[in-house]
Amino acid sequence: MNGEAPHNNAESTGNLTRTPLSEQVRRIMLDNLVRGRWQAGQRIVERRLATELGVSQAPVREALRDLQAMRLVESSPHRGTRVGDLSPRRLCQVYPVRAALERLAAELSLPRLAEDPSRLEEHTEGMRRAAAAEDVDAQVRHGVAFHREILRAAGNAVLLPSWESLAVELWTHLSLTRVRTGLHENARDHEPIIEAFRRRDPDVGRLLQLHILGYAPQPIGAS
Repeated sequence: MNGEAPHNNAESTGNLTRTPLSEQVRRIMLDNLVRGRWQAGQRIVERRLATELGVSQAPVREALRDLQAMRLVESSPHRGTRVGDLSPRRLCQVYPVRAALERLAAELSLPRLAEDPSRLEEHTEGMRRAAAAEDVDAQVRHGVAFHREILRAAGNAVLLPSWESLAVELWTHLSLTRVRTGLHENARDHEPIIEAFRRRDPDVGRLLQLHILGYAPQPIGAS
């Protein structure tokens, strides 16, 4: 297995760190999916991608398994590995599941975040700075980190992995570039959630659920 980090080229970008090669490859592939390099149904050739990134096929194969678990790619013996459905219809299927998970997380994390919402405030400020700079990527990073803090604060070992398996960062990016494109509006949308935690609002879970559903391509009811 090649121990070098993947080459950083025009199509395959990312801030590569001393993380496992498969994770670095997965990040690059997610970035390429976000940026539309691969379209739904397009084949991804493991050997070709490994050569392009300057790694062995093993980390590419592992990254593809991760993406398959997220249902972002599909694999079959006769068709190989192909990009899955990244359409608005799929976005509408993912967001109710994400919203339900985050509603539960908000209810569980309410006591802890009511005491200290500082991390949420930091990421909201990051979203404001990103909006001022018209930096979609930075807004996505801070937005996803905001929600991840709520999952972590819930203290439930099952919730966060379930949420991560939904490829939240990719779908958030697609939502902000295709559905809710107002970056300043998106930053402001998170402020009522912080206020709800501060005042220990028992309805904070439903508020967060409706907030997430508002980023889907079409209205979706929430109970």
